Amino acid sequence: MGHRRRKRKWPGPWKAVKRCVLFFTTICVIPLLLVLLVTTDQYLRPLKHSFTRQENGIVDKVFYMRPRKDRINQTAVLARLKSRQKHLYETCRALGLDKIGNDSLHRPNAWEFLVNDEHHLVWCNVFKAASTSWMYNFNLLAGYSAKFLKKTKAVPLSLARKKYPRPSPQALMDAMENSLSFLIVRHPLERLLSAYRDKLQYSLPHTYHRQLGNKIIIKYRKKEQSKTTPNYRWPTFPEFVDFLLDCVKKNRPLDMHWTPITEFCTPCLFKFDVIAHTETLQEDQQYIIEKAHLDNLIEPQWKNAGHGPTSRQVKKYYTKLTKTQILKLYHLYRYDFQLFNYSLKGYLELGLPDDEFKASENKGIEISSNDI
Repeated sequence: MGHRRRKRKWPGPWKAVKRCVLFFTTICVIPLLLVLLVTTDQYLRPLKHSFTRQENGIVDKVFYMRPRKDRINQTAVLARLKSRQKHLYETCRALGLDKIGNDSLHRPNAWEFLVNDEHHLVWCNVFKAASTSWMYNFNLLAGYSAKFLKKTKAVPLSLARKKYPRPSPQALMDAMENSLSFLIVRHPLERLLSAYRDKLQYSLPHTYHRQLGNKIIIKYRKKEQSKTTPNYRWPTFPEFVDFLLDCVKKNRPLDMHWTPITEFCTPCLFKFDVIAHTETLQEDQQYIIEKAHLDNLIEPQWKNAGHGPTSRQVKKYYTKLTKTQILKLYHLYRYDFQLFNYSLKGYLELGLPDDEFKASENKGIEISSNDI
């Protein structure tokens, strides 16, 4: 017998409606889910640190995570950088620091510059102002791999100098004509404290700075002081400051980690495109990287940012100094204060009152009201 052919039953009206709803839901919901995944992906990535919080005029380094590919408001950042540049060179002219001479303030110093000809990037390496981070970045740009830099025990500066020989002042000026040049600065007294803690308080055994610390203790530690305070194996902050001010008084050369930036990079004699501040470092260095088209090679960062929030450390250490010591430090770094628009606000108030400071107040110390 032949098979009878069954008649095909067409779906009822409700089944047809259900299929239509399911079909249109699928084609609408899936693209929407994909869009949501893409837009929220940036919040799931590893985050970077930034520096924001402010207390008594002193900025804390607050660490949080941030997407690498965030784009900054270049117009706002550029306006801030242009304002800094204008202030710097107007102040240079007002102070007469833009004229070439024979002393350390008027003689172009190209010693600490790194020039990357391939990427047209020039940087003056200011120690204790994000120097570790940018030494790392310049070594990456020189061709060292991240894996090698992580494992090697070689000093980063020594590696860099193999790729970036020290330029002459004229060669540096020529390079800066066709490059993006930048300088990173930090509040002078915050930078000084960072240098003290890193190089003396936490110095490693058998190093130059451990030996220097021992010499400072021998010369500047008072016998009666050791009876009332712990006998630290490193110089206290007041002992270090006495040593530093003594070096200035006797016209001795200063260690590169606390030499004033004005002498170290002579910014009045070289025209920098960007004056970055550690207080706005995240945005400033992101601007540098984007402007130099290096987004795929390096990223904003700040290695060795310190041992704890800055304002706490400033209060802890500067309350051990007298107001006279703090005022003398201001005069040591006065050009850094003036050129980079920093003030003593939040610092001088911390100092212990002393007779010498009261006497100087009566005589009238040359210090702007804006600085206090």
